Amino acid sequence: MPLVSTPYPLWSLYLLHASLLFYVNSAWLQPTKAAATLGNNTDFMALLKFKESISDDPHGVLTSWNASTHFCNWYGITCSSKHQRVVMLNLRRSDFRGIISPYIGNLSFLRYLYLQNNSFYGEIPSELGRLFRLQQLSLSNNRLKGEFPITLTNCSELRHLNVSSNNLYGKIPIEIGSLRKLEKLNLFTNNFSGQIPPSMWNISSLDVLSVAYNNLEGNLPEEMGQLRNLSVLAVPGNKLSGMLPSSLYNMSSLSFITASANQFRGSLPANMFSTLTNLQVFAVGGNQMSGPIPTSITNASLLQVFDIGVNSFVGQVPSLGMLKDLHWLNLNYNNLGSGSDNDLDFITSLVNCTKLENLILSTNKFGGHLPNSIGNLSTELIRLYLGDNQIYGTIPETIANYINLIALVLEYNQFTGTVPNTFGKLHKLQLLGLGINQLSGQVPTSLGNLTQLLQISISNNKLEGKIPPIVGNWQKLQYLELSGNNLSGIIPLQVFSLFTLSTLLNLSHNSLSGTLPVEVGTLNNLGTLDISENYMSGEIPASIGECVNLENLNLQGNSFNGTIPPSIASLKSLIQLDLSQNKLSGSIPTAFQSLSLLTYLNLSFNKLDGRVPTGGVFKNTSAISIAGNSKLCGGISEFHLPPCPNTNQPKKQHNLKLVIIIICVVICLLLLSILTICWSRRRKQLSSLMAKTTDQSSTLSYQSLHAATEGFSTNNLIGSGSFGSVYRGLLESENRVVAIKVINLQMRGAHKSFIAECSALKVIRHRNLVKILTCCSSIDYHGEEFKALVFEYMSNGSLEKWLHPQGETADQTHTLDLAHRLNILIDIASALHYLHYECEQPIVHCDIKPSNVLINDDMVAHVTDFGLARILSTINGFSRNQSSTTGFKGTIGYAPPEYGIDSEVSTQGDVYSFGILVLEMLTGRRPTEEFFEDGDNLHNYVGRAYPNKLLEIVDSTFLPKQLEKTLAENEGNMETCIFSLIKIGLACSVESPKERINMRHVIRELNVTRNAFLCG
Repeated sequence: MPLVSTPYPLWSLYLLHASLLFYVNSAWLQPTKAAATLGNNTDFMALLKFKESISDDPHGVLTSWNASTHFCNWYGITCSSKHQRVVMLNLRRSDFRGIISPYIGNLSFLRYLYLQNNSFYGEIPSELGRLFRLQQLSLSNNRLKGEFPITLTNCSELRHLNVSSNNLYGKIPIEIGSLRKLEKLNLFTNNFSGQIPPSMWNISSLDVLSVAYNNLEGNLPEEMGQLRNLSVLAVPGNKLSGMLPSSLYNMSSLSFITASANQFRGSLPANMFSTLTNLQVFAVGGNQMSGPIPTSITNASLLQVFDIGVNSFVGQVPSLGMLKDLHWLNLNYNNLGSGSDNDLDFITSLVNCTKLENLILSTNKFGGHLPNSIGNLSTELIRLYLGDNQIYGTIPETIANYINLIALVLEYNQFTGTVPNTFGKLHKLQLLGLGINQLSGQVPTSLGNLTQLLQISISNNKLEGKIPPIVGNWQKLQYLELSGNNLSGIIPLQVFSLFTLSTLLNLSHNSLSGTLPVEVGTLNNLGTLDISENYMSGEIPASIGECVNLENLNLQGNSFNGTIPPSIASLKSLIQLDLSQNKLSGSIPTAFQSLSLLTYLNLSFNKLDGRVPTGGVFKNTSAISIAGNSKLCGGISEFHLPPCPNTNQPKKQHNLKLVIIIICVVICLLLLSILTICWSRRRKQLSSLMAKTTDQSSTLSYQSLHAATEGFSTNNLIGSGSFGSVYRGLLESENRVVAIKVINLQMRGAHKSFIAECSALKVIRHRNLVKILTCCSSIDYHGEEFKALVFEYMSNGSLEKWLHPQGETADQTHTLDLAHRLNILIDIASALHYLHYECEQPIVHCDIKPSNVLINDDMVAHVTDFGLARILSTINGFSRNQSSTTGFKGTIGYAPPEYGIDSEVSTQGDVYSFGILVLEMLTGRRPTEEFFEDGDNLHNYVGRAYPNKLLEIVDSTFLPKQLEKTLAENEGNMETCIFSLIKIGLACSVESPKERINMRHVIRELNVTRNAFLCG
């Protein structure tokens, strides 16, 4: 796949829901000097009242609003030349905080009101309903609450209405139908409930309707067919039910239909694609729809995206050969096919779809052989998912024709024969899934050519022979699954040279022999190691304690002997440990009691002896198994083990003084225990979640944080965000400087943000993520609830301050040169790669931007602020939100466009944000600058300069100096590096999430770029 793809035509424009803006350029709107003295006092006073309602103007936008100049010359004001009355108020992206003054309703000549992308709170004033000339109103991306003001429906001239991405609730008023001139209505990402009012379907002028990501219920009625001009219908992420109305399929103006993640049922009409002649995107995934795929789809010649995944569609897939522009076909998680030989005949018709990039057919009932035509599809194919079906026969070697393939998944089928040697031609392959089939033979040595592999699974087949040394070529591998085969011989040392292994190394249920080499300690990034049910012998090497990130260690069912290495107790991340059914002897290391995360320990059926510890995991009989070790003694009573012999003979004479001391100590301990129990009950509300999140055994008190920050002095304030402020603090007890994030519990969603951040931080550990030290959940000196998180302190501040220095930092003489910028990008990408692919469940950060990247003394970047993070549950590549904050917003300019219309949060959203950050680091331009007018954006701005004019737009703060020093002698390296980084940024920030590269690809390209820059 090329790094820079062509965005979707036409319909991709509608993905910019959150940033649809209107600009007035007509000359008659500009005031003239000659008329400057003719102003209206009513407008003047209304504007002053508006200014008074602004509590925070961080950029001094309103400094020009004073009596020394006529109000028509104030910033953001446009007056009519004839009457000198305000016709446009444009204060978008000003970072205002405050309420929207009701006096704005006195601007009776106002036609255009743009207040989007600020931090206005409170309710939308009902006085806006007096603006009977108003044509465009945008209040999106604020913090407004309350119900939709019915008085707005008095603004009968309204064409564009956008209140998206706020905290509005209640029902959409039925009076909205009186806005008969409305063309674009954006209500997405709020908390609206109830049904869509029937009057909505009378607004015949509607072109765009988006009510995505609310709590709307009910059905879509037949009356919506009255919207003859509608081109975009976006209703995903609600609780809508019933059947899609038949009138919908007669609306020939529609080019974009997305109704995913609802509860729609019913089937699709057989002739729907004969009437929807302009349809380019049809997405109804994640519903309860059934029936066959309409045969009329053969007429959908403009269709680019067809996504009906996660439903209950049945029957055969019709011919799709007429869909020349199709590049995304997702049919997964349905009941298509019948297990018969002709189920996959439609694949032959896909030969004509020369733009096809993604073919996702997994988890259906497709049977039969793969047709020979599987090797004749589009050369652009990058993903082929056929897993979890009933396909049999041999794997066609012609699949290797797709040299751009990055993902090939054929698992959970009935394939026989050998793994094709031709797969060695797939040099770009990153994911290879062949598990749970009936493949035989050996692991082909040609797979050693797949140097870009990140994951490979050939588990549960009938492979035999030795694990070939070619595995050492997979130097980017993170996941290796070869379990459940007949592999024999020793584990080659090349396996332990795969330092990138982070998720899984599973060689279990084979016939491997020999010892576990000491080199196992080099796998210090590995999360799960499973070598169970083999014929391994010898002692468990002490070096296994160097695998510091291990969470699951399974050596069960082998012949390991000797003692249990005490070094295992240094694996502080260990959750499950199974050493059962071996020949281990000696005692159980008492240090196992210190493994605070350990929830499963199986030491059964060995030759262990001595005392069973009583602390930590040993206190829970359901979490530990020690059966089959006849010489163990002691432990808690529930184990019913014999008492251990007392090796110390009792003294005949007792020292009376010693007895008294012991009694006193016991009494003191009892009193202390009673006090501790009382205190614990009072602190009952402290979440166990917080304890798991921190490295310390207890949280800090409010008093200690108050002292550390000198009473949360503004002198120690180092930053602020959506849900709190960050202070620099000195913990005197540890003589340690820390960063303290104080949660603003008055802000809606702050509690859930705190929980979301704890949920994310408790499961992540990475060198490029800011480390949380502890937390505080207490009561402050005013008797109010107080919550805070304590992090490592990063002395070099945020990336934002390096890229856009202001105030004192603007005078600094040093800047980030190209090498530093490249390294910082790799640090950020590494953190995202870890979150997306190396955690037990994928985590989406949701707010990647320069202010959320901190830099330490060594100029190493760390990603922070997980207040908007979401944990995803993933099944065969289909992700669903598991936990999150409410009302997701992200940050305008960095948040991907699809979040505003039709997509759930995904890892590709983080990729978009990262791409914008790359372009910002290289151009020095924020994506929210006023420079980008009339729908322009940073991606398009850079895209126009690529590739011939890039050096004209590169950030002048670092390029000229570096050019003087290096360009003459190393011009090629310099330009190549800049071009490569721009290319990556553009590929990440394309509008369509389907066309973006992922973080695996990003990491690979960044490392190639750095190697070329440093070594070229």
